[in-house]
Amino acid sequence: MLHTIFLITILVAELVTGNPILINRSLINLPISRRANITGGLDLLKHDRARARYMKAKTIARVYGNSFHTLDVIGEPVENDEVEYIATVGVGSPPTYYSLAVDTGSSNTWIGAGKAYKKTGTSTQTSNQVDVGYGLGSFSGTEYLDMVTLAPGLVIKNQSIGVASTSKGFEGIDGILGIGPVDLTVGTLSDKSVRVPTVTDNLFSQGVISSNEIGISFEPTTGQNKHDGVITWGGTDSTRFTGTISYIPLTKTFPASEFWGIDQSIRYGASTTILSSGAGIVDTGTTLILLATDAFNKYQAATKSQPDSNTGFLTLPASSYSNLESLFFSAGGHTFEFTSNAQIWPRSLNTNIGGVAANIYLIIADAGTDAPGDFVNGFTFLQRFYSVYDTANGRVGLAQTPFTKSTSN
Repeated sequence: MLHTIFLITILVAELVTGNPILINRSLINLPISRRANITGGLDLLKHDRARARYMKAKTIARVYGNSFHTLDVIGEPVENDEVEYIATVGVGSPPTYYSLAVDTGSSNTWIGAGKAYKKTGTSTQTSNQVDVGYGLGSFSGTEYLDMVTLAPGLVIKNQSIGVASTSKGFEGIDGILGIGPVDLTVGTLSDKSVRVPTVTDNLFSQGVISSNEIGISFEPTTGQNKHDGVITWGGTDSTRFTGTISYIPLTKTFPASEFWGIDQSIRYGASTTILSSGAGIVDTGTTLILLATDAFNKYQAATKSQPDSNTGFLTLPASSYSNLESLFFSAGGHTFEFTSNAQIWPRSLNTNIGGVAANIYLIIADAGTDAPGDFVNGFTFLQRFYSVYDTANGRVGLAQTPFTKSTSN
């Protein structure tokens, strides 16, 4: 599937099992650490587009019962360049700790890409094989039921986990902590009809948390080796956002409806329509903001930006930055301002994507027809807004944070 290419790790967050666990009233917060593999802007773009293409194709194949082959979707070698957050998760009793990427775009939790699975008295092998692809990586192996420790007091019994016998594209991490909708697990086991409860589903059903929802807080990427993300299990942490949370119903438009998908329109400045209306997804596993080609072309025209051959990003002369206007994302009757500073790649990391230190590179990219909808609000969007994934009520929440209008980029 994936042509394995040696990854140059630009940023590696220090992951230690001694990370502090923050207790907020009856909620439990799990700190998560940023990790970025970036060998160039072109590879970063390829990563996001390949992921989007895979998510769309696999979902259509699953729903309509079609055959699906990863190579038919990817078609070319792609570096696994991305920005992701890593949670330190314990499996077994006593627990062995693994570094797992937090992913709202998938729902299986699995280990074994790096550190091997250590069986304990709580480990039970099932009769199922498990196989999951991600566009730029995949794993296959055996399903186990085991105790999973997310934090002291946040322990799941008999959680389904995949134990990889083979994996590709996950250098530097041990696996995935899947927190997408549970339907994404259908077809991942040898018993194709099974829905595998996610870690959040099991926390709720076992009475560990009182609400089947999670909140996620990020900060803009400006430096290296930072522990600046937080997952709140079973509710929201009011210290991580400002004002109120605006809730948006999940879209009914396929295939975005299979993910954390919403209906959204996008405006540039006071009156320039970029996307009149459309369905797309909110995804921690995508780095950039992806737009369908027609919307992307309108954005490029509005910003008077040009493609940069070295990075693949849209670029502006530094002298034109002062003319860049805000984007306004409207969803569920709420509008979220995405400032000019939020739209640019962190200048302190320009050389990491093959760019020039003083240049302005925009983080809005062309998804073509590949995305599971008209847009993907990726990691760079979520760094500016607190996000809530509410399974119980079928909705996504967004709120401003102290970083929404930050000029750190």
